[in-house]
Amino acid sequence: MEREPGAAGARRALGRRLEAVLASRSEANAVFDILAVLQSEDHEEIQEAVRTCSRLFGALLERGELFVGQLPSEEMVMIGSRGAMRKYKVWMRHRYHSCCSRLGELLGHPSFQVKELALGTLMKFVQLEGVHPLEKPKWEGNYLFPQDLFKLVVGGLLSPEEDQSLLLSQFREYLDHDDIRYHTMRAAVDTVARITGQHPEVPLTFWNNAFTLLSAVSLPRREPTASSFYVKRAELSDTWKVAHLKEHRKAFQAMWLNFLKHKLPLSLYKKVLVIVHDAILPQLAQPRLMIDFLTRACDLGGALSLLALNGLFILIHKHNLEYPDFYRKLYGLLDPSVFHVKYRARFFHLADLFLSSSHLPAYLVAAFAKRLARLALTAPPEALLMVLPFICNLLCRPPACRVLVHRPHGPELDADPYDAREEDPAQSRALESSLWELQALQRHYHPEVSKAASVINQALSVPEVSIAPLLELTAYEIFERDLKKKGREPVPLEYLPAQGLLGRPGDICAQHFTLS
Repeated sequence: MEREPGAAGARRALGRRLEAVLASRSEANAVFDILAVLQSEDHEEIQEAVRTCSRLFGALLERGELFVGQLPSEEMVMIGSRGAMRKYKVWMRHRYHSCCSRLGELLGHPSFQVKELALGTLMKFVQLEGVHPLEKPKWEGNYLFPQDLFKLVVGGLLSPEEDQSLLLSQFREYLDHDDIRYHTMRAAVDTVARITGQHPEVPLTFWNNAFTLLSAVSLPRREPTASSFYVKRAELSDTWKVAHLKEHRKAFQAMWLNFLKHKLPLSLYKKVLVIVHDAILPQLAQPRLMIDFLTRACDLGGALSLLALNGLFILIHKHNLEYPDFYRKLYGLLDPSVFHVKYRARFFHLADLFLSSSHLPAYLVAAFAKRLARLALTAPPEALLMVLPFICNLLCRPPACRVLVHRPHGPELDADPYDAREEDPAQSRALESSLWELQALQRHYHPEVSKAASVINQALSVPEVSIAPLLELTAYEIFERDLKKKGREPVPLEYLPAQGLLGRPGDICAQHFTLS
């Protein structure tokens, strides 16, 4: 094809060839000229070629001029004795496949405008193929969806080489449709299996792309009264899996379980665990199947263990999961670093939730109170102002724990029986001890900490103190608060008021004494 310079020239040349192909089958070879421009290095020319292909093959699909059924090889059809019309349809369908393959490659193009246009065109073809299927139904009422074409789209979005977060944000709008959401979940399973099978070391880029797509999938809480399909259907059948929320939950579960069974980067573990309790577990068909992933994450330590315990807590309370080591794992996370890490607020918010049950044994609550009190001896003031009310709340829950601060008939202790090195809270002997640490903190250098620790000298209030406003407290906020405090009236420091720098000679010594 003779190329006119510039995007405007390419638009005119492509327009002429498009009109020729659509007007006469004898001009079908002009399709090669159109497809050739898809290989251009000029961004604007590629976009013009994509728009032309969209109009060309969109019209051919609507006119039924692409071969329907199992596509034979192009060579066998051309040398056969079948009719010219059949040869034309087979030939044109092969050109359509070449176009779609190139559009799939363009999903990884450096230009976002090219990628966005290629995605829109492929999704248009998905919609048209759904209405005008290129495969024959196996029986009357059979549900048909262009799965191979759609897998090409999902495969391009889950690129192992390029960050596709922007393109995936554009794709999110399609996930509002029931059929696109359902087939996205199924295609994601196939793509993850294919990429992990091809790469011994899966690139981090792929995992991030996959997580971005998977986390964008959200199911309705209840069966919708009306389905929203991207591929328009004259009528819906109850036999179609895509029309039932139950089947969507199964697909959602298969998608996440197949993703999480792989060895993920630590950064991705954290991203998953942050959303697992409210975006994944409630939408699974069988939430208990997440136990393997959560226990594996719980063994990683630090923030990951805490986040995993949050998911396990939901399984224990809402799905009757038995996990005897839950509170032992939580107890093991209490070390001096817990007051200094950036997830401190989240840790104590969740710990308060985990320990809020009135059915917990007294020895367990006492062990947590004692461990926190011991750690408080070296904690910074901003952490102490939060953890001291937390300890007092623990003492209010089981009445048996109050012996830690008031044991009127108990023996005098020569040494603290509490074993801080014991990993099992049941064996720590916390109930035999006392919270002498809180009495020591009553002599803390910061007056607010001293005041907070003195609460145990009074009767503990039955309504617990909310620690929510204290979770995010920082040293800077305490300092600013101290600066804004208004002091009392000025305190006189001299018993004789100064009369000035110069006075009677006999008063010089007195004035010097007063001023100094």
